[in-house]
Amino acid sequence: MGKMMLLQYLSPVLALVCAPFLLGIINRTKAVFAGRKGQPLLQTYFDIAKLLRKGAVYSTTTSWLFRAGPIVSLAAVVVACFIIPIGKCGAPISFTGDIVLFMYLLGIARFFVVLAALDTGSPFEGMGASREVFFSVLAEPVFLLCILALAHTHDLRFFSILGGMSPYAIVPALLAGISLFVVMLAENARIPIDDPTTHLELTMIHEVMVLDHGGPDFALITYGSALKLWLFGLVVVRAILPFHPASMLLDCSITLCTMAVCAVIVGIVESVTARLRLLRVPQLLIGAAALAALALFAGEGGLFL
Repeated sequence: MGKMMLLQYLSPVLALVCAPFLLGIINRTKAVFAGRKGQPLLQTYFDIAKLLRKGAVYSTTTSWLFRAGPIVSLAAVVVACFIIPIGKCGAPISFTGDIVLFMYLLGIARFFVVLAALDTGSPFEGMGASREVFFSVLAEPVFLLCILALAHTHDLRFFSILGGMSPYAIVPALLAGISLFVVMLAENARIPIDDPTTHLELTMIHEVMVLDHGGPDFALITYGSALKLWLFGLVVVRAILPFHPASMLLDCSITLCTMAVCAVIVGIVESVTARLRLLRVPQLLIGAAALAALALFAGEGGLFL
């Protein structure tokens, strides 16, 4: 029993250690498609370490909300890492309905980043905050529909939902996986929803909200973004894997390898597609919602049995 309890902490430990590595895989994949050598795979770790050694400059127009935003946001995402299991060992925080806690934690993280952006008084950051909130209103229901479609055991726990698809629920799981992939791109401000490398304020969403953050504050935001990408990638991977071996070590190894493949796919998508116009983003999320609803109908109604 004691060994199993220790293994439950494997998922958050791997998330805290390996999350920035996914950004390195994405950037290296984009560099290969562009014909460049690209950054080192550990570049995100180097950037975070460099930012932590720098000082922070705060505007006189900001209040304690601006300083609390990155801290509270990162804390909420870190707690969310303790909810999603990476294998059959489970997660430290697991109970019926833990999916609701997970969504609330990510909502808190977004809320404080938005508050920090609004606290600057900058019209550009306020514009980015309004876009972030609007798109999240469309993305969160899609995520919830996908989770309900995957809950073939009617047990609303991540451990049961992501424990492996039923043999008669392959098509609903694939539909939900596609929708979850779109949600992952939207929640992490990736192409085609947003371009994380752009510097044009009029077209930015997430990056424009953190323009005034620097030094340790920006390091916390960067690390929190990497953790959030890890969490959504883990949900996508665990949702679409057709089987999970009995061996916990093999199960975790397959999950990690598939996570790397998922990061490569994100890099490919960002290399071969362009950023959508802002008016097209809601249409993409509504299409993902339609796929999620179809997955829910297929799973519950037995359409693809």
